[in-house]
Amino acid sequence: MSRWIGTANRGFASYAMEELRRMYPQARFTQLAAGEVFLMELPGSREEVQASLLDREPIFLRHVQPVDRELPLSGNADDLEELSHVVRLAEPVFEGKRTAVHVRRASATPFPYSAADTKALVDAVLLELDSEPSLQEPEVILSIYAAADRLLIGWGTPRELLSDWPGGAVRFQREEGQISRAKFKLLEAERAFGLSYADYRQALDIGAAPGGWTSLLLERGLAVTAVDPAALHPTLLGYPRLTYLQQNASEAKLEAGRYDLLVCDMSWSPLQMCRLVLDLKQALAPGATAIITIKLMHRKPMQTIREVMERLQTAFHVRKAKQLFHNRDEITLYLTYKM
Repeated sequence: MSRWIGTANRGFASYAMEELRRMYPQARFTQLAAGEVFLMELPGSREEVQASLLDREPIFLRHVQPVDRELPLSGNADDLEELSHVVRLAEPVFEGKRTAVHVRRASATPFPYSAADTKALVDAVLLELDSEPSLQEPEVILSIYAAADRLLIGWGTPRELLSDWPGGAVRFQREEGQISRAKFKLLEAERAFGLSYADYRQALDIGAAPGGWTSLLLERGLAVTAVDPAALHPTLLGYPRLTYLQQNASEAKLEAGRYDLLVCDMSWSPLQMCRLVLDLKQALAPGATAIITIKLMHRKPMQTIREVMERLQTAFHVRKAKQLFHNRDEITLYLTYKM
């Protein structure tokens, strides 16, 4: 058995655990933060578990942290001294590498030090070990979780931890004049799915208003056809690369095979969304990418996701399905058109 911390979006930890039980029927779970963070024991070595999680990444599991070391908490300076000792003993893991330090705290932990103070001390130890403290593009991440009675410590590459952000909580800076926070969802999808929107030429944004996703694609240099009966933000209307169809998507006359990217973030029922996307498939170029959000409006999200995927797979390859940090009661799908 190997031990891990798992993190999901708030309120969705039970679904992450359900997925993990299907992968590992012998899995055992203990709650660390209600509905969000949990400790899990999974059958198999650390290497075996990491390989299987990367091969079949669960939809609702946002982040993992292996538990390589545990330290009982005393609630005083001894905790930092013991933590420093653990890091020094793991010198081969960090030596010569760019290392990020991620510190998270449970609400009831007796660990008396802030994340910033803990990171400052650990960074100093890393410098002693010829490891460069780094927030940008780290080679290894040292993760520390201060629980109710102990420090849970582990390390791994960003890929092995499923994210290079603490707990998978991806943070983007809000920009002056930003139309909506929905833009963050599309930005996170780009990172999570290994895409670059600048590689595409013609985008179709269904349900575009007020224009958060359209604005990002225009900024990346794409020509965008935005379709929505509601109004786009007026700041977008001066873009020469924007075509705005103020009508329902089902009524739009779209050129066949034109678009190499389709994006859709509409508050429709999942099955309505499937029908709409499938009805528009003739407008897509062969191999076109689609990024769509699926709203989880019912009590059985796993069943809903299964039905949606079965329908979409008639015309698309489902490359990845993930509940991103900026998703709320929804998941994001990354698809490619089969034709």
